[in-house]
Amino acid sequence: MESLRAPPIPDGTAWRLASDPDQPNRIAVMTAVSSATPQHSLLRLVLTVFLPFAGGYFLSYLYRSTNAVIAPQLISEVGLSAGDLGLITSAYFLAFAAAQVPLGLLLDRFGPRRVQATFLLFAALGAVLFAIGHSKEMLAVARGLIGLGVAGGLMASFKAITLWFPERRWPLVNGCFMAMGGLGAVSATAPLEAALHYADWRGVFFVLAAITVAVSSIIFFTVPERKERPTRSSLHTQLAGLRHIYGDRLFWRYAPLTITALAANMAIQSLWAGPWLKDIAGLERADVANYLFVLTASMTLGFVSNGVVADFLERWNVSLGKIIGWGMIIFLFSQAAITFELDPIGIWPWILFGLTMNIVVLAYPLLSRHFPLDYAGRVNTGLNVLAFGGVYVAQYGIGAIIDLWPPAADGSYLPEAYRAAFGTFLGLQVLAFIWFLIPNRRAASAENDTLEPGAPSP
Repeated sequence: MESLRAPPIPDGTAWRLASDPDQPNRIAVMTAVSSATPQHSLLRLVLTVFLPFAGGYFLSYLYRSTNAVIAPQLISEVGLSAGDLGLITSAYFLAFAAAQVPLGLLLDRFGPRRVQATFLLFAALGAVLFAIGHSKEMLAVARGLIGLGVAGGLMASFKAITLWFPERRWPLVNGCFMAMGGLGAVSATAPLEAALHYADWRGVFFVLAAITVAVSSIIFFTVPERKERPTRSSLHTQLAGLRHIYGDRLFWRYAPLTITALAANMAIQSLWAGPWLKDIAGLERADVANYLFVLTASMTLGFVSNGVVADFLERWNVSLGKIIGWGMIIFLFSQAAITFELDPIGIWPWILFGLTMNIVVLAYPLLSRHFPLDYAGRVNTGLNVLAFGGVYVAQYGIGAIIDLWPPAADGSYLPEAYRAAFGTFLGLQVLAFIWFLIPNRRAASAENDTLEPGAPSP
């Protein structure tokens, strides 16, 4: 049982018992909680941990979302079909997903500072290659390098948050942190459109490469290291921990819902929302950018509000699982309104979409609490590899489904093509939501045993 051994107990650490439902004799697992975090002022943590990592996550979302705005230029300059555009854009997510499992092992072994600073250099290289790319193959390779480079944007930050911030505040800190990614997505809408009046998309990517190198340097030279030595367990032991994670019943209660919801939200927000607004809503290029701005601003507000709401409701003994469930109902409704064109030019479906599109991200702190603290990197990346593999399938799959219908005379894609593509992934989410609503008894027991409220009920 080496893989379940608790980490050494630092001075002043408080511990809680978490029953492991998959062991026949219900082995007690000790996990560090809030008092195990180093004693640093909140301001210092914000300046030296939160903001440097937030810079990397900001870039991750900015890179992720740029193609929704520059898609017309890519189509006209390189001669891309809907499938080509989906493939090039989704190469980011394919490389992103492929990096997650080794990333989790690296984070638990070497810590988030060194890993994230190194990975960002690959993103800078990818941005340069994208700026000079003239074929779909080179653009796809460049997007893949960018995806590899920003693969640790969220997971390295989640790891840093679990190391430096109190456990009771993880949902709130995670929500505030993810809002920085939302600002990156906002920057890839109307601000990017405005920048394209002064430079072409190639010049923009050269600038992004320089900024990425700067952020990598800030993380490497600014973020402190924990006083405890990084985990030095063997690769065999680390892989055994990953097998334990993937064999856990509670993990598989949340994984399908997280995978399908994140796949749909990222595929639509980062690419297909723009073409939909042009082809179905009939908006001009500037109006499309404005709608995308509202969408991503709503997403940013949703990141913060989801964390605040979760922090508040947990004080009243409302579990993260219930919060995820109710939020998913609203998210599914917003997608249905868009898919079936209930109000094609209305902004309200996109606002609801943005506010709730990342509600399933609460599954990350939920599952981090369920496992020992030194599993944090592998838990998050173990789920993330599945989620971003789903994003790759969704983003490319939507384009492939749309290509089943010939485009209109003006080059726009047909409404029935969008309905089929969006509806396919909406249906998968509904199936995953049904699975989530009928968990088996042992998974429900595991959640009740290990997921304590953040504070006593008032």
